[in-house]
Amino acid sequence: MTADPVRAIADAVLYEGYILWPYRRSALKNQRRFTFGGVYPPAHASRHPDDPDTMRAEVLVRGPADVEIEITVRFLQIAQRTVLGPDGSPVDERIVDGERFVSWEEAIEREISARSAPTPIRISAGEVQEGFLTRRWGRLDGVIAARVRPAGRDGIQRLAITVRNLTPFAPGHSRDDALRSSFCSTHMLMRAPSGAEFVSPTDPPPDLAEEVAACRNAGCWPVLVGEPDQADTMLASPIILEDHPAIAPESPGDMFDGGEIDQLLVLNILALTDEEQAEMAASDRRAAEILARVKRLTPEQLMALHGRTALR
Repeated sequence: MTADPVRAIADAVLYEGYILWPYRRSALKNQRRFTFGGVYPPAHASRHPDDPDTMRAEVLVRGPADVEIEITVRFLQIAQRTVLGPDGSPVDERIVDGERFVSWEEAIEREISARSAPTPIRISAGEVQEGFLTRRWGRLDGVIAARVRPAGRDGIQRLAITVRNLTPFAPGHSRDDALRSSFCSTHMLMRAPSGAEFVSPTDPPPDLAEEVAACRNAGCWPVLVGEPDQADTMLASPIILEDHPAIAPESPGDMFDGGEIDQLLVLNILALTDEEQAEMAASDRRAAEILARVKRLTPEQLMALHGRTALR
């Protein structure tokens, strides 16, 4: 886990719901993944209003009119992992040296920095091969736009950021096809320079309540992150959080379900049969890391998890 508390929260958001207990490809709840923070191609969004092609964050900043906010947009891109048989043709699964491998979807982390000028998102299609495993991903296009304007009060500015997907997509294809052309688990990190700070949208001061209420957010929930006495960093999250969320120190590591009690997840994993644990390890390398981490926990560490969720 990263030592940067802001990055730790952003990473937890990035992988929230990525793969859920029982962390196996065959589990029903893992048949519909990447459900948070989706920014979809316009051709799909026009037919499915619940799958937007744009995410928008709007917040207030205390600072001068020319304040420059450092913006980082992060998301996951789906990559198809395919297992190849001895003859080089795709197969659903394969056992090599006693280890099981299955074809499924993985994710690639994407991170783009932006400021006030529109910033393009251009990711080329690609493919890598590692022995008998291939990973393939498609092209992604989009744009990040940011604008700072006066909010009607001296020293108060209104920052609006939009992330828009512009990836070409043939209408009529399935949602799974659209996901491969989407920005998944999208969120934004905003950092104010020295001398400026953000106004909490969750708990604004009374004199700015109307201005905060006028902010328009779509697909995300901005909250202050970092130390409780600081207001220079904000996270626009696709899941609802309180200001200054933190990873519980007792958490054994990311389990992709920050609202669930870690102890229950750990005990459920330990209760899996050997065959189920083998499928868990084969389904996804991050799931395999969770399994290995859980097996290393001591009785004292297990007791420390009693009633604790990862996010607090």
